[in-house]
Amino acid sequence: MKKTLLSFFIVSALFQSCSNDDDNIGNGNVQAPENYAFTRNGNSTVSYSGQTTRIAMAEELASALLDNTQTQAALDAMFAHQEGNNDFSDANLNSSGKNIRSKTAASTDYFSANSTDANAIKADFDFWIKQQVNEVFPNWSKTATAGNAGQLQEGGGGSTRYINGKGLEYNQAFIKSLIGALMTDQILNNYLSTAVLDAGTNVEDNNNDVLLDGKAYTTMEHKWDEAFGYLYGAEADAANPKLGADSFLNKYLNSVEEDPDFTGIADDIYHAFKLGRAAIVEKNYSVRDEQAEIIKEKISEVIGVRAVYYLQQGKNVLSADKAAAFHDLSEGFGFIYSLQFTRKPNSNDPYFSKSEVDAFLNTLLDNNGFWDVAPETLDVISADIAAQFNFTVDEAKE
Repeated sequence: MKKTLLSFFIVSALFQSCSNDDDNIGNGNVQAPENYAFTRNGNSTVSYSGQTTRIAMAEELASALLDNTQTQAALDAMFAHQEGNNDFSDANLNSSGKNIRSKTAASTDYFSANSTDANAIKADFDFWIKQQVNEVFPNWSKTATAGNAGQLQEGGGGSTRYINGKGLEYNQAFIKSLIGALMTDQILNNYLSTAVLDAGTNVEDNNNDVLLDGKAYTTMEHKWDEAFGYLYGAEADAANPKLGADSFLNKYLNSVEEDPDFTGIADDIYHAFKLGRAAIVEKNYSVRDEQAEIIKEKISEVIGVRAVYYLQQGKNVLSADKAAAFHDLSEGFGFIYSLQFTRKPNSNDPYFSKSEVDAFLNTLLDNNGFWDVAPETLDVISADIAAQFNFTVDEAKE
């Protein structure tokens, strides 16, 4: 009788154990919390203030690029801020030792051993600032024509766009390219890199709950949080993100989420961030890495979708409204530029190399640039981009 009861309890326990595992199949018994909120001894272990600071700096610089009273020196100083300089309207930003330029094209995986491309990319951003001041600002009130910088107003009394001689808005090229060169590159190719997460004694320290001096978190926890911060750092409550909180990756994740063809992508990314962070707490690095690969794929998809979207939007009004078309194509230019910072899952490669991206951009700006780009050219580039992802041009264009 005792053996029978014992066998019954063993079988019941095994059944119950298997039943409890059903919700965690493939997750190694790691449970994602409801929100991105983690504590230790009653204190939050989540910290990404540096990312919030850089997003705020980028917001102010983005606005300044459309202020034709600005000097190149002032804009350069906002980009490469030095601690204590009065480069911003926010005293907290001025007192910060952070800046944007040093983290542009600066990921461990892509650029630590590739200073040539890193320097060339930084030089592109410097160039766009310089040309905005020296080419566009002096022609602020002139009507733009092919080969000549100036302004164009969108149809129906819409927004005025300030463009170079090829129709490119340097400010849009800067902002949208920064989404790739700063936010995407730092998330996918730096903070979610095993080279960063597992650097030095990070694994041993995380296994033994060794915290950073004076902090409530381990180094590995903090690195994951910093990746999170480049996407959600401008949210009023990142534990419950609303999206659309900044002018960068957060905004365009929201845009893609609102397209019925991609609904759910925001939840996929947020859940992967939560589960990956929970896996670090549980010392389950295989689950952590699985979630990092999901984030790499999904954020890369956001960049790809918006590149195609803006090329198609520009094509649709190219003959009817040059100002609106050039604005869309300028945004598309920046998202194409950002493709070189994407990351194929389970790979060390972007979806498009720098040389492939440069070829796309050179095609767009050939001769008079947007003034005479052919709709067929925009379709070919759109199809080439979509073919590398799991979506079609038709899905991305609306």
